[in-house]
Amino acid sequence: MKLDKIIKKLLPQDDHFYVLLEESAQNLVKAGTELKKLPLCRNQSEREEVAKRIKDIEHDGDSVAHRIFSELNSTFVTPMDREDIHELASALDDVLDHMDGCAHRFVMYKITQVPKAVTQLIDVLNLSINELKNGVYLLRNLNKTEVFQDTFKMVNEYENQADEIFDQAVADLFDKEENPIQIIKIKEIFVGLETATDKCEDAANVLEGILIKHN
Repeated sequence: MKLDKIIKKLLPQDDHFYVLLEESAQNLVKAGTELKKLPLCRNQSEREEVAKRIKDIEHDGDSVAHRIFSELNSTFVTPMDREDIHELASALDDVLDHMDGCAHRFVMYKITQVPKAVTQLIDVLNLSINELKNGVYLLRNLNKTEVFQDTFKMVNEYENQADEIFDQAVADLFDKEENPIQIIKIKEIFVGLETATDKCEDAANVLEGILIKHN
């Protein structure tokens, strides 16, 4: 065992960073739940209310990320490498930022006719987020290697599913939609949701790197 790992095991530690990272992951779940409501909204007012709730969650997520970064600068002993904590917090925040951006465009573009693919992408994103949340909660028990690996596998699978849905959705959009402005609007929604799922995989890759370092 490396010297720095031995020292970390001997020195007293608290679970503060785990709590903050778990809070960050839980914010993703909350935002995902709200995002699922957008295609079901009956009017612009309802869409604005949902987007506002997602924006509030995104602000909470920013606060959590800033607390993590601040405490990294003032904490002597951390449960994981500082750069890993920083990278994971940033990756989780990126997912939330893209979800918020998608909700904002949904309202700004006044999307009323929602293609089926939007709902499909939101559903896959939520599945990926929940797997990512499970992975963050597993950080407290890094010896559960097989469970971790299952999480990484599922996040990767969901990212592949999102890619397939996205490619077909864009092809259908160009084939069936005649209004070029509407094509641009809907395509940006597709891109935002697919990118958010990509960012979930980026965060899962950070988790996998942490697992490799500690086993």
